[in-house]
This record gives sequence, C-alpha cells and structure tokens, in this order.
Amino acid sequence: MSKRPQDSDVDFIQALAEMLRANDLTEIEVNREYGDADSLTVRVARQIQHAAPVLAAPAPAPAPAAHAAAAASAASTPPPALDPTEDPGVVPSPMVGTAYLQAEPEAPPFVKVGDAVTEGQTILIIEAMKTMNQIPAPRAGRVKRILVEDGSPVEFGAPLIILE
Repeated sequence: MSKRPQDSDVDFIQALAEMLRANDLTEIEVNREYGDADSLTVRVARQIQHAAPVLAAPAPAPAPAAHAAAAASAASTPPPALDPTEDPGVVPSPMVGTAYLQAEPEAPPFVKVGDAVTEGQTILIIEAMKTMNQIPAPRAGRVKRILVEDGSPVEFGAPLIILE
C-alpha cells in the first residue's frame, strides 16, 4: 500500500522540524514542487527564549566611612535600566528579517523618539523574503526608545521600539 501525498508531506515537515532543532536554526522555509501547477511551501519556525541578563556578583560591603559617601552619591544616581524585553511598552518583532526605519533611503523616518503614534500607524518596516512588511503600532502612545538601527537584522520576538 503506497503512502498518500499528505503522509509524505507530514514526514517532510517533521524532517524539517528535526533539521531546525539539530542545526539550532530559528526558521527554515522550503518550496516543494510536485508538478506544473502543484507545489507545497512549508515554513517551520521556532520562538527563541531570550536569556535573562547575567548580573555581576554584589560588591563587598563598604567600610562605614565610605558608606556615608556612597549613600550621598547614590541619591543622584539614576536607577538601573530595565531589560527592553521586560518593558511593558515594548513592541516585539513579529518576524525574522531586516528592519528599516524609513520607507526609502532618503525619506524621513516613520517615527522618532518623542513622537506620538496612533494605534495602527506604521512605525517601521521589516523586509522578509524580499517582501516589505509594515509594522503597525499595537497601541497609541509616545515613542520612548528605538532599539534597532536602520538596516539591522532582527529575530522573531526581538524588541524593536518602546512606547510609553
């Protein structure tokens, strides 16, 4: 008894998933041609969990005289920066690709730090497989930080922009 084409497709997809794991890839896409008007395009991707930042061991306690001076300077020291992935206003990348902050090289950027944005407004473009994908603001807010550079590669889930 021969296998149905769907059975071989399932085996093919399972083999791609195994190849993804074995080679520590985040994404693979293959187009399988069966004939003139019959083909199958398969994209297998996995989400990478970003590791928490490694913090240095705490320094030994300062001597009592040094403690008072350190306390005085600590009052003027800003709090440590949050990991961008933990910021509640982070806009993560919905795909793997190349991020562009403007529509074309000489055009103004879609947004700048401090700009107010509305929900659905294009904040940048990610090129994936020669397709320009507009990335909309998930909610209204103000651009607090832009975490990617124009033309830089991005991974799925990577923080792009932080909105306040």
